[in-house]
Amino acid sequence: MPPRPPDASGRGRERVKVKKSRGRTSSSRQWLERQLNDPYVAAAKGKGYRSRAAFKLLELDAKFRFLKKGAKVLDLGAAPGGWSQVAAQRGATVVAADVLDIEPLPDVTFFQADLTDPDVPAMLKDALNGPADIVLTDMAAPTTGHRATDHIRTIALVEIALDVALDVLKPGGAFVGKVFQGGATNELLAHMKKSFREVKHVKPPASRAESVELYVVALGFKGSKRPA
Repeated sequence: MPPRPPDASGRGRERVKVKKSRGRTSSSRQWLERQLNDPYVAAAKGKGYRSRAAFKLLELDAKFRFLKKGAKVLDLGAAPGGWSQVAAQRGATVVAADVLDIEPLPDVTFFQADLTDPDVPAMLKDALNGPADIVLTDMAAPTTGHRATDHIRTIALVEIALDVALDVLKPGGAFVGKVFQGGATNELLAHMKKSFREVKHVKPPASRAESVELYVVALGFKGSKRPA
């Protein structure tokens, strides 16, 4: 079972309230209050994880068992490094990339790079020194507040990551990516189902109930880069 924060339901804990302040907007006050009362945030800090998102990967792996010791993992959109950190702690060799820089992590090779740069996928493939067992992406476009727009923009990032995955994964490999409410589009889902043995939409417990995020987990890569 994945590590879970104690009393994740929030029962038995006194809720922290943030007072109104002239220099703080209502939205920033709500965000701060949510962070201070989030058991996953506290648990991530206590366990030394870069972010609460580490628990999402741990929970997904507890369900699907894709992280293996000795696996080669490519983490796309890795900042601040929570997923890379978990994969490395599981004994994987990790190559990670993001447009944002991150603090160095043990056993993680990081590149500050933009996936839309045509030279970057080849660079990451070389760094892996062989095909990947797993491609991960927790990327999401900056939210606009308009759900349909946010969904479209995040799906575009997933499509980029999937394109890289189809080029670097070994047969039998796995792809895990973030989507928003509505899941992968029909076209993208059909594409994935032609390339993988099993494709599932999952909302791990660590994903906030009010969040519209979902994850797509694709297992058993068939080895065909471009399905007909």
